Amino acid sequence: MSANTDRYENAVARYFEAWNARDPEALAKAVTAAWAVDGGYTDPLADVRGHEQIAAVIAAAHAQFPGFAFRLTGAVDGHHDTARFSWELASEAGGTSIGEGSAPVAGSDVITLDARDRITAVLGFLDRVPDGA
Repeated sequence: MSANTDRYENAVARYFEAWNARDPEALAKAVTAAWAVDGGYTDPLADVRGHEQIAAVIAAAHAQFPGFAFRLTGAVDGHHDTARFSWELASEAGGTSIGEGSAPVAGSDVITLDARDRITAVLGFLDRVPDGA
């Protein structure tokens, strides 16, 4: 495995650590570890910048889907300062998903990293969202 591959996989691991943190203090710490101070997060439902706003988006997702966790689906692919990956939101109870055998929410994200391997930007795409979300 190359150092560059490790770079992308480590950044994505920190990203998921932040998305799966529930305790406000742990969430703040994980967001700080994953994102640059002025980093941003953009998807069809949010467009925020800075650690506090990113943490608020993550907390809102947990409030909307209690008992679910974000997990990587497939491999992380990257080049230069950019990586892409797919994910899903799956039930933590037994590790299974709900509804029709699939997770209620799934998507793909593209992240840009700075020289310290912190996220400067996330462009998120939602491939599956439940009605009314």
